Amino acid sequence: MKFRLFSPLTRRILVVNIFPLATLVAGILYHDEYRHRLVETKLAALETQAQIFAGALGVGAIGNKPDGAQFIRPDVARQMLPRLTAPTRTRARVFGIKGEWVADSRLVGGRLGADVQVEVLSPPNADSLNAKTPNFPYKLDLLLLPERDQAAPVPDFTKMAAKDVPALQAALDGNTRTVRWAEKGDVLILAATAPVRGYLRVLGAVLLTAPADEIDADVRAVRYLILKVFVVVLAVTVLLSLYLAGTIARPVRRLAAGADAVRRGHGEADSIPEFRNRKDEIGDLSASLRDMTDALWQRIEANESFAADVAHELKNPLTSLRSAVETVSRVRDPEKQAALMEIIEDDVKRLDRLISDISDASRLDAELARGQMDRINLDRVLAALVQVHCMAAEGRAAEERRARLTFKGDDDNCAVNGIEGRLVQVFQNLISNAESFTPPEGEISLSVQRDRNDIVVRVDDQGPGIPVDCLGSIFERFYSERPDGETFGRHSGLGLFISRQIVEAHGGAIHAENLYGDQGKCRGARFIVRLPASRT
Repeated sequence: MKFRLFSPLTRRILVVNIFPLATLVAGILYHDEYRHRLVETKLAALETQAQIFAGALGVGAIGNKPDGAQFIRPDVARQMLPRLTAPTRTRARVFGIKGEWVADSRLVGGRLGADVQVEVLSPPNADSLNAKTPNFPYKLDLLLLPERDQAAPVPDFTKMAAKDVPALQAALDGNTRTVRWAEKGDVLILAATAPVRGYLRVLGAVLLTAPADEIDADVRAVRYLILKVFVVVLAVTVLLSLYLAGTIARPVRRLAAGADAVRRGHGEADSIPEFRNRKDEIGDLSASLRDMTDALWQRIEANESFAADVAHELKNPLTSLRSAVETVSRVRDPEKQAALMEIIEDDVKRLDRLISDISDASRLDAELARGQMDRINLDRVLAALVQVHCMAAEGRAAEERRARLTFKGDDDNCAVNGIEGRLVQVFQNLISNAESFTPPEGEISLSVQRDRNDIVVRVDDQGPGIPVDCLGSIFERFYSERPDGETFGRHSGLGLFISRQIVEAHGGAIHAENLYGDQGKCRGARFIVRLPASRT
């Protein structure tokens, strides 16, 4: 057999066990509900902060013009914004009612574009966000965050008016909005806008922005943890799959090697590994292969024995026939020639009978294997068989009279599943055998009855009985125990052998015993056929 590091069965088991796990992890990484909820929570928090900032500005940064109109005081807004945003990494911008820039928490003094920009740095001892996860999961994570591709770029407020930004325009119209923007470097920026209200009117808008790098870092950390768990589970799955495949594939390979050895004729049943103690399908397969191999070798040995027996049985009449043929040509006495011709005729008949019975026995197994089992009422079949024998007996001459055949049926259901023609052949053989031993004035009794789950047929004769030491061998092939005075070679010795084959093929059994009288004298023989009753 061809050696493989991993058999096809092992590969299939690995794929079947790993594919669902890999699909689950890939789905978790790609469709990340955790990140989505974090982003939505952050946007809701920004929206709340924007409303708080707007409310604070609406109270503390509102001024009045000489004509009574209200406006947002830039100097007060610039002082308030850094203090409001100090605890967070949020950037706040304030725009006037016409969209003009008023204040920015990251700019100190002066006008937009010319002020000093303030950046919030991480504490000296704090771990950087990028240090939460190694580079490889980070690179992988970039491919698994499709939300970034859907975000619009961050507006450049030095080059465009606030009214050109939909979120700011919505705030100037008196509404709150949240939006996602993408900054250079593929950094997601979360933003929220809220209107700054004075007395019964909108005086401007507040824009809060915050990078989503902390969210991405947290998501990467969780995904990295998922990947680590996946690697551990994958390793365990592979090891368990290899163990499972070994408990299946290795015994199967051994069974295949044993079967191959038997096929090549280099082994018998012992060549098949023994796995009966497994108590599973592999054990059942091992037991079946060993039983099949046993049956195969028994069939081979039976065929070899049968061929030897056939050669022996055919050799006897052929030897006699050759001797008679060689002698008849040299004998001139007509009476001796007639006697030799009678011997030749008997040998030819014996050869013809042997060949017919041998042919019937040789194709019996195949016919029984292919035959269709039908439901047969043995009570009816045996009654018809007895009637045919009685009608044939009435037509015989007085000197050919034979023993009387009687039948006793059973009122109970006596149906079996079988091949009717072959079962009739069994009972004809038994009746014929009983007739050859029973004297003409005697009686042959045929009976059938149900015994629990079996149907029992008995054939009793009034002959001399069977020698005790021959009770176990009368069903052997070519065994012949004939009554005194019967012409030699009239029976081939295959009738009872064929009968046993037929009965055993139907799941039954056949045996013989002697019948004894009151004083212990043998008064005949009995053949008993036991067949399983039909359940339908």
